[in-house]
Amino acid sequence: MTSLIQIPEHRIFSHFPNIAFNVVALAASMGGLKAISAVLSALPADFPAAILVVQHLCPKFPSQMAEILSQRTALRVKLAAIGDVVRPGTVYVAPPDQHLLVAPNGTLLLSDTPKMNFARPAADKLFMSVASTYKSRAIAVVLTGKGSDGALGVLSIKKHGGMAIAQDESTSEFFNMPGAAIATGKVDLVLPLDAIASTLVHVVREQFAVTPRQRRGVTARYFSLGNVSLTMSTL
Repeated sequence: MTSLIQIPEHRIFSHFPNIAFNVVALAASMGGLKAISAVLSALPADFPAAILVVQHLCPKFPSQMAEILSQRTALRVKLAAIGDVVRPGTVYVAPPDQHLLVAPNGTLLLSDTPKMNFARPAADKLFMSVASTYKSRAIAVVLTGKGSDGALGVLSIKKHGGMAIAQDESTSEFFNMPGAAIATGKVDLVLPLDAIASTLVHVVREQFAVTPRQRRGVTARYFSLGNVSLTMSTL
């Protein structure tokens, strides 16, 4: 088992470029392969953050998700493994029936502990561990899916100063997961699927102008990303 000994923060972030957010955690369930593919395929090969992916899958069959996604994105894609160091420009896909977590030293853990919200891997588990390790440098993205997995994780992401994005109802095959996240009142942006990748590129590369401290108490703050006008929710 990988050690959970805390190491200095500069060691966790030293291999990342000087950007506002270092890790993007994507989560989806029903309809998720299409949604995740749409986001990843629109990200450039030099996207400077790491991406961790949780997709609810049937545990009875081997997953080909990493292989499928690798054919749909310019980023490096791999099945997550214990001890992997979270690095920029890489997509780590959770294996079926195992929770994907990030240890305090910035390496990946896999766990077969009980399901959370009837799911393993669970978005909540991933979001909580990412929030604890990367704090204000983490983004959680909740995509299409049934159930409420991800909502508790969004609360953790926001508690630690990170950012939360949810797919909108009009482009979600199943709106339960994004809807549950939005219902927390802590989601920063509700976006159509085709706007999520460009938004990630903007906020990660351009060092999102609103700091975690400034985001507290913001009500209906408007800003523009390219041709898309977005509204920040009341926090």
